[in-house]
Amino acid sequence: MISFDDRHGPEDAAPASAYPDLTVPDWYRDAKFGIFIHWGLYSVPGWADVLDRSDVTEDNAYARHQYAEWYANTVRIEGSPTRERHLKLFGEDHGYEDFAEVWDPIRSSPAAMVQLARKAGAKYLVPTSKHHDGFCLWDSQTTDFTAAHHKPGRDLIAKLEEAARAAGLRFGLYYSGALDWHESDFGPITSHEELFSFRRNDEEFAAFAAAQLRELIDRFSPDILWNDIDWPDAGKHDGPNSLQQIFREYLQKVPSGMINDRWGVPVHGVATREYQDIDSVQDEVFEATRGLGLSFGFNHDESAEHALTGAEVICLLVDVVSKNGNLLLNIGPRADGTIPELQTLALEELGAWINEYGEAIYATRPWMHEAVRTPPEGVRFTRGTDGTGQEQLHVLLLDPEAGEVRLSAEVSAAIRELAEVPERGEKKGAAGGASDGTDEAAGSVDPGERKDADRSDDADAVTDGPDRDDDDDQEEPAAAHLEGDRVVITPGDATDPVAVVTLPVR
Repeated sequence: MISFDDRHGPEDAAPASAYPDLTVPDWYRDAKFGIFIHWGLYSVPGWADVLDRSDVTEDNAYARHQYAEWYANTVRIEGSPTRERHLKLFGEDHGYEDFAEVWDPIRSSPAAMVQLARKAGAKYLVPTSKHHDGFCLWDSQTTDFTAAHHKPGRDLIAKLEEAARAAGLRFGLYYSGALDWHESDFGPITSHEELFSFRRNDEEFAAFAAAQLRELIDRFSPDILWNDIDWPDAGKHDGPNSLQQIFREYLQKVPSGMINDRWGVPVHGVATREYQDIDSVQDEVFEATRGLGLSFGFNHDESAEHALTGAEVICLLVDVVSKNGNLLLNIGPRADGTIPELQTLALEELGAWINEYGEAIYATRPWMHEAVRTPPEGVRFTRGTDGTGQEQLHVLLLDPEAGEVRLSAEVSAAIRELAEVPERGEKKGAAGGASDGTDEAAGSVDPGERKDADRSDDADAVTDGPDRDDDDDQEEPAAAHLEGDRVVITPGDATDPVAVVTLPVR
């Protein structure tokens, strides 16, 4: 996937010094988790080619695009599965923009989306105000190609914002800055090169994009401006419609606002990573984003084999947060605004877990020690404070069913230097077992030392979980203890998607 934070131009555009400070605000770093919503005309046909991806190559990837929200582009590629299906279902005379006359969302659906996001534990919401198809979900004065002027008959962004603010969520907006197929005459995009070359860079279109972005800022005061696929080059020079001027206006109106990295300019706030795995703790704050399946927009053909389970979503959130990221997880509603059951179930499972272990996620920061820059297999770390201000180190096991985990000498030493870890069998006094003398590689977990979680003789460590009874049939909580110079993590309840042990920092 493409990274945008180092992509900028043209050469004579305004330098970084012309832009305001785009430091990522603390509220965003504390929030950790947001919900993306891709909902638009593309939700009506709701389809992308995902059933058999075995023969997808770089040459045919755009004709076989997995993103349903790219329907307006894919349907124009001769011979594409999307075009063949469209002709069969809708006919030659039915253009993409005709879906604007049949899209009829349920009026209560924006509020229901927000309720689901809140139940999942999200702290912010980012719906698509305009995707690459050019259809505006707000009542824009710049074009009639809007939800208010067509079948939906109302300002859908206003409804989402009202519900989000009432639920106490921060509210951001996605906007497609340089791609607007309704306002362009380019052919369909068929390659990464055309992704950036088939876009308007003229002054008229730059002024049009600036007017739309100003409408969104003035009307909704979004906490996040989430742009996609660059910005018209004519808007990157000095002038009243320059992007640097709009950024200044935005931050004057929303001082704690945040801007992402997809503008094609030499400054950015948060770096976005789309469907990418980050392998180490990052110095720079980033935002990982992906759909619950293979697409952002709703796809009728996506099933359980394409979708993340609740447990996988929980592991993804933990992994991203531990590496200095936020997770912006997408839901793709059906055209009527209802959420597919696969997505709902995964988000509800995430919400139940984060309601129990949120102290290890919200308002935390990554542990930046060199011993865990590349985390041990199956183990992640975050740092935070409890309600009294006590600093804490959270140790999170991504696979509790694998049993006990014995950390390497280097990682164990780093933990012991930072946090209090009881000896094996220790409650409040001193006593401990002997080391086995082995010396695993730095940062590794010895798979041979994974053991059953049934350890009735182990001491309880401080945990982030709920209070548990002492009944014999009750699972022991997750715990950490020392065996010689090694830290051993016992997951406790193996049915937890991710086990959490919390240790007080010295």
